[in-house]
Amino acid sequence: MTRTPLRLIAALPVLALVLAGCGSDSDDTKADADKDAGSGAISIVASTNVYGDIAEVIAGDHAEVTSIITSSAQDPHEYEASAQDRLAFDDADVVIKNGGGYDSFVDTLLEASSSDPIVLDAVEISGLAPDEHDGGDHAHEDDDEHAHEDDDEHAHEDSEDEHGHEGHDHIEGFNEHVWYHFPTVEKVAEELSHELSELDPDNAATYQANYEAFAEQIAGLISSAEAIKATGEGRGAAITEPVPLYLLEAVGLVNHTTDEFSEAVEEGADVPPRVLQETLDMFTTEEIAVLAYNSQTADSTTEAVRAAAEAAEVPVVDFTETLPEGQSYVAWQQENLDNLAEALG
Repeated sequence: MTRTPLRLIAALPVLALVLAGCGSDSDDTKADADKDAGSGAISIVASTNVYGDIAEVIAGDHAEVTSIITSSAQDPHEYEASAQDRLAFDDADVVIKNGGGYDSFVDTLLEASSSDPIVLDAVEISGLAPDEHDGGDHAHEDDDEHAHEDDDEHAHEDSEDEHGHEGHDHIEGFNEHVWYHFPTVEKVAEELSHELSELDPDNAATYQANYEAFAEQIAGLISSAEAIKATGEGRGAAITEPVPLYLLEAVGLVNHTTDEFSEAVEEGADVPPRVLQETLDMFTTEEIAVLAYNSQTADSTTEAVRAAAEAAEVPVVDFTETLPEGQSYVAWQQENLDNLAEALG
């Protein structure tokens, strides 16, 4: 019978532990690598589901997209960020905001965020804002200088608990609702495809192809607007807020509503009685072809305007600031165009 030396027997448990430890370290390293490989999806956070949908189209399966505002019952001007929103920003690689003071809660979240995401500002990308606004909160000027390095210069100075129309620090005299401006939407999509390609070169061809397909769809919307322009050119329109003005202009309509009325409604301020009466009278004293009605922020004042339009048999077309549930950006805007075409006859 062969005997194993006692010293060897005593050493066997120690050797087993060492080997087990080496195996554990190797397994942990492999698990970490697998985790890193599995979490390679780019994180995109959009202020509203309008930009979230565009991001999903361009990124496809290669990004996780979070939209902060997703309900047409929410007013982006009055939105108060949650703790969950802050967590989303901490993990973000790319942030898409409208800008122009429309979704200033994004600036607040960026200031509090521990991340340094690329920030795409649709107003800045549009080139539509007055020159004096340029440089205020640029989105992404180069690879090494992300937008929120200028956090101290953001317009929004209120705390998260003080959001409201009074905090809607938009650019005076400028319509910041640029997602109703089709060329701007195409530019945002193109810029996003470039940024994603830099972050994820392996899928650059996919991002470019997705952008090109989306750009074709936007071109289709522009063509639809041009076709409606044949019946809309020069005709009068009334609005409750400036939200769809870019679209109304694209079909040739001319806004007859005073800025004093529409800006007061947008800011949540009281409309002076004189201004309200002038707006109500407009449907019988002027040639108004359609009332563009923001159903997302309706109140007693706008409902009175709607009633006056309907009494004068002026068609009313509803618009919202966010995507209706279950619709894509392109389908939503095509429906808006179809509704305008029907209203204009």
